[in-house]
Amino acid sequence: MATATLHANEAHAHGHDHEHEHHEPGFIRKYIFSEDHKTIAKQYLITGIIWAFFGGALSIIFRLQLGFPDMNLDWLKPVLGEWIVEGKLEKEFYLALVTMHGTIMVFFVLTAGLSGTFSNFLIPLQIGARDMASGFLNMLSYWFFFLSSVIMFASLFIETGPASGGWVIYPPLSALPQAMPGSGLGMTMWLTSMTFFIVSQLLGGVNYITTVINLRTRGMSFTKMPLTIWAFFLTAVLGLLSFPVLLSAALLLIFDRSFGTSFYLSEIYIGGEALPNVGGSAILYQHLFWFLGHPEVYIVLLPALGITSEVIATNARKPIFGYRAMIGSMMGITVLAFIVWAHHMFVTGMNPFLGSVFMFLTLIIAVPSAVKAFNYITTLWKGNIIFTPGMLFSIGLVSLFISGGVTGIILGNSALDINLHDTYFVVAHFHLVMGAASFFGLLAGVYHWFPKLFGRMMNKTLGYVHFWLTFAGVYCVFFPMHYIGIAGFPRRYYSFTALANNAQDTFADMNAFISIAAILTFTAQGIFAFNFFYSIFKGKKATQNPWNSNTLEWTTPINVGHGNWEGEIPAVYRWPYDYSKPGASEDFIPQNVPFSATPESNLPEENEEIAKEQEIEGLLAAQNDVYNH
Repeated sequence: MATATLHANEAHAHGHDHEHEHHEPGFIRKYIFSEDHKTIAKQYLITGIIWAFFGGALSIIFRLQLGFPDMNLDWLKPVLGEWIVEGKLEKEFYLALVTMHGTIMVFFVLTAGLSGTFSNFLIPLQIGARDMASGFLNMLSYWFFFLSSVIMFASLFIETGPASGGWVIYPPLSALPQAMPGSGLGMTMWLTSMTFFIVSQLLGGVNYITTVINLRTRGMSFTKMPLTIWAFFLTAVLGLLSFPVLLSAALLLIFDRSFGTSFYLSEIYIGGEALPNVGGSAILYQHLFWFLGHPEVYIVLLPALGITSEVIATNARKPIFGYRAMIGSMMGITVLAFIVWAHHMFVTGMNPFLGSVFMFLTLIIAVPSAVKAFNYITTLWKGNIIFTPGMLFSIGLVSLFISGGVTGIILGNSALDINLHDTYFVVAHFHLVMGAASFFGLLAGVYHWFPKLFGRMMNKTLGYVHFWLTFAGVYCVFFPMHYIGIAGFPRRYYSFTALANNAQDTFADMNAFISIAAILTFTAQGIFAFNFFYSIFKGKKATQNPWNSNTLEWTTPINVGHGNWEGEIPAVYRWPYDYSKPGASEDFIPQNVPFSATPESNLPEENEEIAKEQEIEGLLAAQNDVYNH
């Protein structure tokens, strides 16, 4: 099977060489409608960065309202137009901003921008494949995402405004076009956009899974794959099984909105008038949504954790601690992610016994998460650590993962969650453990693989400044939210000055502090944007393997062509974490170095592999002679 795969890869390579001899693809074919996984990864990355700044800007606008409720916002009128009324944000537009911010950051930035970029870029390079299993489907996955983005962006400019039912789009607000302005055309466009987005994710997921299973190079067994590939593989499995459920939820919502059905509606009154809908249940939508919504947490988090494993091992100059335990923990997270969804629904009136079951399962998921955290810490312990910007963001992710995860244990307890549900405590929890941690993983990946993406280096000093401002800023934004959440400050409220008993005085200073911290943290991302785009064209030229890393992507040329390797794809002989091995002449041994080349550092069981290597090499040489003749 390995030989067949090798021959298939080589035949694929010869096909590419043959094609390039005849004609070089034009600009549109090479950079826009490209089937090269590396170009598609760059498309995902740059689109994701643009969306990140846009989604962040929306959050700054509503933080201005929360932090400074008496501020005159007429200066935003050239941008927001009629949504500014008498110097204040229009109340319904505030909910639309929250909705669009959540949708953009969760789906377009952390799902497409993170997983779309690094799954596309690293899977073929790290497993030793010429490209994805289907370049055409890969191209389609990006363009469905792009079409989804265009529709979502266009919804901001319609007269009644974008969708405004919260990013979870709960009915009946989302199921009744007449409920509020944001329930009309904007909601229809949100549902249409998400439909295309789900198609994009399914096309990508099928491709990632097929590529990992079928196109690994010779010697690349599952137990020799980098943890990044394990993370991307399990993420694709999660998405493939859960996104269709969200699609079904959206389709039933479209039926209720447009065709008079009652899947989610029953006994609704609008303006004193009874609607004819009977027999539906809004809770049904919540079950369907959160069946995707909770795996979605790990769809954005697992790729970031995989990237962190690679970056920490490389820059600690140590083997990753507990390689098989890390794989097991990711598998455990993948399974448990599907059976904890109803912990988002403790306040829906569910049977307390059922609530206790979901509480128990939710608390169990802390075990594999803790395995990962302890393994990162023990990998760092006594390591010869090199503090690159990518390494700092990886360590920052571990910090956020732990501090955000601890509050998850609190919210997993149904008795506590009933009191904290829909307060800022929940906002603080999921922004730390899902939003900020995953975003740190994305940034770690960009800093670490930028030399392979663009053949140049990012500026290290700007990277350090960016990290410290972002790390301090994130904690200043989200840590105080725990306090105001416990004190009872609710989510999605347009203005806390509406609370009785002068309660606004309690939260005014804290909200102002959070808003100032958010503005400064958002501004700091401009340093990254400048560093990123400047370095693409003017950065210092990269060497082939600037981090002295072991994985296969660093064996390709500095400026990688379509097909990745110019000659034969290198075979794999060892796992990807042979760093600082006793007896070795250098502190790293790449995966494609055979054991016969490193007798001074081999363990006894590795010496036994040498005879097998020579036997396989002889068989392959004989087979290739037959194949070539």
